[in-house]
Amino acid sequence: IIHDNFGITEALMTTVHATTATQKTVDGPSGKDWRGGRGASANIIPSSTGAAKAVGKVIPALNGKLTGMAFRVPTPDVSVVDLTARLAKPATYDQIKAAIKKASEHEMKGIMGYTEDDVVSTDFIGDTHSSIFDAKAGIALSDTFVKLVSWYDNEYGYSTRCVQLIEYMASKDHH
Repeated sequence: IIHDNFGITEALMTTVHATTATQKTVDGPSGKDWRGGRGASANIIPSSTGAAKAVGKVIPALNGKLTGMAFRVPTPDVSVVDLTARLAKPATYDQIKAAIKKASEHEMKGIMGYTEDDVVSTDFIGDTHSSIFDAKAGIALSDTFVKLVSWYDNEYGYSTRCVQLIEYMASKDHH
């Protein structure tokens, strides 16, 4: 939505990610990395994320313009993305909010959510959207440098997209 409306010249993404099944309950060995072996319930753990690389594959125009990292935090569900982006086309934060709200009500309805409520992570448990833009959490330093915040239930939203894909595939299978 942001790239389509305003262009992204470069961006950094930080995912504050809920605990996953691959994490340790207490400190222990990790074949991946030392930090990954630390106890999930007692630490904020810096980590890599495949999400930033995936964006470049899905939106080729952003390949090489966006990278990111994650912090694994001791919460059972719901994660949040902090996207800090330099825009190609100047826009006020209100214009950005309006573009996201419009997309959430039309072409991205059911996939992208939008809220102006004073929300926290547990408010999104069981939310079927892939992402819910938090209009009150973002900030702009200038008309070309912004920080945008969007929540997602890291299990439920993804599972909903998988079910929709299966339903779509089944609707196309005429055998």
